[in-house]
Order: sequence, then C-alpha cells, then structure tokens
Amino acid sequence: MNKEELAQERIKARAAKDFAKADQIRDEIAALGFEIIDVAGGYEFRPIALYATYASTKDLKTIPLNGEISIAVIVDGYQEDAVETVTSIKAHTSTPIVVLSLQEPKELASIVDAQTKLIFVKENFGWGETANALLKAASTKFVILMDPSTRFTGDAITPVLESLKAGTYAAVGWHGGLVNIEDEWRSVDDKGAGEVDVLFSYFMGLNREAAIEAGGFNSRAIFYRNADIEFSLKLRHSGGRLLQLDLPLEQARHHGYYDSDPEFREVQSKKNYDRILERFRGKSAILSPRR
Repeated sequence: MNKEELAQERIKARAAKDFAKADQIRDEIAALGFEIIDVAGGYEFRPIALYATYASTKDLKTIPLNGEISIAVIVDGYQEDAVETVTSIKAHTSTPIVVLSLQEPKELASIVDAQTKLIFVKENFGWGETANALLKAASTKFVILMDPSTRFTGDAITPVLESLKAGTYAAVGWHGGLVNIEDEWRSVDDKGAGEVDVLFSYFMGLNREAAIEAGGFNSRAIFYRNADIEFSLKLRHSGGRLLQLDLPLEQARHHGYYDSDPEFREVQSKKNYDRILERFRGKSAILSPRR
C-alpha cells in the first residue's frame, strides 16, 4: 500500500477503536519516510529521514521490532549485494530486518519499508563491536545475524525459530562444524546437519539473552573471520548448545573475504584465531559429541 491507502486504513482502525492497528499503520507510514499528523478535517504528511544516523555503535538505541525473531545484517561496502540479499529475504518471509551500514547509505535507501529498518553508524569500531551493538539493541527474543552475501531461496526462518523456541539450543545456523582435535584445534570440519562446536555468521540464529550472557563477540575482532568461531566456543563454554541445519540458502561472492586486502585479512584473521587457541585449546569438555 502507498501512504494514502495506509492513511485511509488508519482512519478505519481509529473509527473501530482498534488503536493497536492504528499505531501499527502509523509505523508502516513512517517506514515509507513520512510522519502522519492528525489535523482538523483529516491528516497531513510530514517527510522524515528514511534511516537513523548515529556517531558510533555506542549511541545505538533500542530498535523496536515486532515478533519473536528478527534479522540483522551488517553492511560495510558492496551495498548492491546487500540490496539483493534483502530482496531475497522479503521474497520468503515477513520477518523484520535491521540493516546496519558502516558507510553512507546510497543504494541501501531503496530497501527501507515497513519490514526493513536502516541504520547508519559513522564510526566503525569493527565487526565484533558492531555485532554486539545489534544484539543489545534488537528488541526480539531471537536474532539472526547474517552476512550480506547470503541469499534466501526459501523459508529459512521457520525451522530456525522452531529449533530456538524449543530451548535446547542457544544458536542455530546454516554452516558450521566440529573442531579438529587432531590438528590441535587449528581447523573446523563440516560434518553436516547436527550438533556442532562452531557456527559461522553467514547465517546464525541466536537466543539473544544467551548470546549476551556468554559475553557476545570479542570487541577486539575488527574483522569477521574467525570471530564467529571464538564466539561459538564462548557460547559452548557457558553451557549453550549449537545446531547446524540444512536451510534454503545460497552463498554469493563473499566480498568481505575475497575482495578485502590480503595482508589485512590474514593479519586480523590470525589475531582472532590466536585468541581462540590461547583461551580454548585443550578444553575438550566444552565440545559437542564427536561424529
């Protein structure tokens, strides 16, 4: 619906004293970039910003979201990829989406609607700090953290939400694996669907409270690679279990890895993995059953 059609639906809701619906429609109009103002004899529209802007993630406020689960996407360049990903999400689910951009939104402005919120953060403190800020700000019980290179080909939300709501697992995702003990924890082996030691943030559904209680992602992880492995082991160390599922998703080119500066990528990845080895190597009791 356009803003005029929504305004008429809001009038009907208010006449029926369905104020909850009227408020929801007001929010839908706001998502289109307009504030609706009641005036004598009707209403008028006032343009508002399509997205919120913050100086840093430390300023991020609570993000009001409907439902039990939301999707959070961190975008640091390659905005056209994020647009394609969000479009694929909307084709298969009405789950609310939060897109946090670490660069001035340009192409991303086109994705804003009643389902999708866009946030621009000017100062980039790194991937770990940004992911933690989203976990703390989201108002839903469960949050799916996903990469802008991951695309929906079907309903990936329902099986993840069902698994998280059952309460057995603190995290449910698409790709993951078991720590390879034989090579002294230096790699992760993908064993397919089942309980795992590690989930990757291509698509990772989290019990938000459990993730925060486990300490979240390491704020020193300014690059994503291996930061999700460290977080997974922190989650298992705190008693959380992780589940890998076969989900209707596909992977496009992962610009965050393949098109990043090779020296930066290798240095930061090694820093992240060195922390994993220092803290967790040898603590086999935290690992899931071998298979």
